[in-house]
Amino acid sequence: MSGGATELRRPLGTVPPVERGATRIADRVVAKIASQAAREAVGELTKDAARPYADVAVRPQALDSARAGAAPVDTARVRVHLELDYPTDIGARCAAVRRHVVERVGALVGMEVPEVTVHVERLHPAPAQGTAQGRTR
Repeated sequence: MSGGATELRRPLGTVPPVERGATRIADRVVAKIASQAAREAVGELTKDAARPYADVAVRPQALDSARAGAAPVDTARVRVHLELDYPTDIGARCAAVRRHVVERVGALVGMEVPEVTVHVERLHPAPAQGTAQGRTR
């Protein structure tokens, strides 16, 4: 007699992760998460600045290259497009975006993010402090 009935009653914790199946997350879902993470990292911009957006390429890891008994971890390569205020420390702001995108994609989707490329599309001059906005007499 086969052990089919007992295999179905086996608790989930005893089934190796590789045998449980796979979850596929679409590239566009990962791109939305990366875009939101970039928005969080950039912070408030001038009113005419476009919102950051991201392009993502997800590569599934082959089962044979995964650790024994562990589920394979997909990788996501992310390209973020954003606009920044000027003057600003562009390098520091881009590094903050990279860190935040890696952290949020890893936490929410469970993917490794080996590469985040940040493209600064445009710089917007920040309004000078103490100057009048609009028309003055």
